Amino acid sequence: MEIIYISSLKEVIGNLEGKERSNFTPKAEGIDVHTNNFIDFNQIIGHSETKRALEVAAAGGHHVLMTGPPGCGKSMLAESFPSIMPPLSKEGQLETIALHQLCGSNYPIAKTPPFRNPHHSASGISIIGGGTYPNPGEISLAHRGVLFLDEVAEFPKKTLDMLRQPFENGKITISRTHATLTYPASFVLIAAMNPCPCGYAGSNTHYCTCTPRQTLSYQNKISGPLRDRFDIHLRIKTVDLESSPKKVEITSSIAQSRVEAARDRQYERYGKELCNSRVSYDELQKKSPLTPEQQRTIQQHAAKKNWSNRTQIKVIRLARTISDLEGDHTITDASICEAINLH
Repeated sequence: MEIIYISSLKEVIGNLEGKERSNFTPKAEGIDVHTNNFIDFNQIIGHSETKRALEVAAAGGHHVLMTGPPGCGKSMLAESFPSIMPPLSKEGQLETIALHQLCGSNYPIAKTPPFRNPHHSASGISIIGGGTYPNPGEISLAHRGVLFLDEVAEFPKKTLDMLRQPFENGKITISRTHATLTYPASFVLIAAMNPCPCGYAGSNTHYCTCTPRQTLSYQNKISGPLRDRFDIHLRIKTVDLESSPKKVEITSSIAQSRVEAARDRQYERYGKELCNSRVSYDELQKKSPLTPEQQRTIQQHAAKKNWSNRTQIKVIRLARTISDLEGDHTITDASICEAINLH
């Protein structure tokens, strides 16, 4: 898209007739993807399996739910996630800047995907959007970026259930007396929570003081339909810094280059800027059909674990993304196995 600076109607007519050409050179300063303060992957010790899962999530735009005890690194891992996301395209930059300007704020680092981290005390309107004349909420400000909900079980259940619409179609429609508006809301949701109210259920280092009923009640704060919409479920454990082997951690720039390559394969396959998590199932089947043996493998696990049809499709999407990361043109058996473990 070309932006032309116009100062009068005469210049508008002149430009439309091709008689005049405005001389406007935009400033190049302030647009740099590297000018961010996100945590780098190599600053996080251990958690190699979680880093691999986050790389898969960034490559395919998959939603992630992390469960683990306090202090195990959930927040740090989530805050490092934007550092492996690919830079925004020109279209993405324009959408992001426009949404922030609607809320009266600037978005200075145009190429960096937005990262929004609302507190669990935030109102439903501030997260979903609304007001007398509906404004974009946090989910729209996270469009093409990351929405991180720390302590997700502490958010009001009604607010969490309102996320189900943007989960499905990547946009939110807000109806008020004066207007009905639809805002884009296609984001990657990273959610983190403790396994129980005290936080130490299943821990090897702390004694859990919660009853089974309290633990179940805490887990049920996230409804089944919402939990079913997460593509990747991770159980994070505390890393023992003394006994963990010393090794060079992967950097975010290396992970980001692999994510960008996987995204390029998806865009080329679907003919537009579309990820595996958003493509329709019909197109996914058409472009990447499973073999009869792979279909039997997924159906066997679905019968054993009572997976819904949505869950089975999510496993296929994950397998497609893993194959893209490995540079495979078809969905491989190894990617199916890894996708089943991630879900």
